[in-house]
Amino acid sequence: MLQPTRSASDKFYLVLKGIAMGTANKVPGVSGGVVAYIAGFYEEFIYSFQKLNSKALTLLLRGRFNSFYRYVNGRFLSLLFLGEIISYFTVSRIFDIFIKMAPILVWALFFGMILGSVYYISKSFDEWSRRNIMLCTVGTLLGIGTSLLSPAGDNDNLFFVFFCGIVSISGMTLPGLSGSFILILLGNYVLLLVDSINAFSYTILHSFSGDFSWWNNPLHMNLLTVLGVFLLGSLVGLVSLSHLLGWTFKHYRGETNATIIGFITGSLGVVWPWKKEVVKLDGVGNLMNDMNGNPILENYVRYLPDMTAPSNWFAIVMIALGFITVYLLDRYGKNDYT
Repeated sequence: MLQPTRSASDKFYLVLKGIAMGTANKVPGVSGGVVAYIAGFYEEFIYSFQKLNSKALTLLLRGRFNSFYRYVNGRFLSLLFLGEIISYFTVSRIFDIFIKMAPILVWALFFGMILGSVYYISKSFDEWSRRNIMLCTVGTLLGIGTSLLSPAGDNDNLFFVFFCGIVSISGMTLPGLSGSFILILLGNYVLLLVDSINAFSYTILHSFSGDFSWWNNPLHMNLLTVLGVFLLGSLVGLVSLSHLLGWTFKHYRGETNATIIGFITGSLGVVWPWKKEVVKLDGVGNLMNDMNGNPILENYVRYLPDMTAPSNWFAIVMIALGFITVYLLDRYGKNDYT
């Protein structure tokens, strides 16, 4: 696969798409891989991580950093991850606020985006054989089934944390499977995406101010260790899944796309806007909070909306807005990176 030539505007839009991926990955039930898929750079994304192999390692160890950068499509990955980093400190935090203030409207926006994704991806897919229809159905059922599972309890065992990293990265590589929601099901969403990241942020801020007291705090050091193991597992999972998906795209392109369409369709159940949060309780029925004092989310109970309430009509408007957003992404993606 030849690396495409990008203009300045292409690079700018790629950073924006990285921001969109980062925001999607942060929200439980939404997959950053969907953004890559509908925006037209999913296969290049997978291809780039396939290049993280023995040859890349050899180039790195020999100090041939420019060759390594070109070999792994470094410009593409660096721009994309720049967007994801920006997202974490900007858009993702804004969505955290909005999802607390108006959760139905936020979920409605994402529901509309995924609904639009299913429509436009299915519309452009022209290999609807009996086999591919069956694979799409299986993918849909797996997506729906995931949303109905009951979550486990939190577990900071490092082998399990490593496994969480491998599995949760599916939100980036497999459109329709949300890494954040999988972590909720595994019971480690708060530990890995809230507590450990907060501990890392605390470490950076206090180290710059000359305060290294965190070094003598066993609980804090354990959270940093957990984060490191989680990131290592995520890297292993990302490279492994990318190689697997690259192989399936090469040999079974139609079947792979059909299954992905199914995954995305099944994820509509996860992001259904009208749902109530089920928070975690201790053994005597008291509310359990994370280190920031926020209730720990355990799952959702879904219900049908009362359309006599004006607020629900605003949610319908947000669904339409999400659908239109995907239309614009789809239209741009068809002409992207020429």
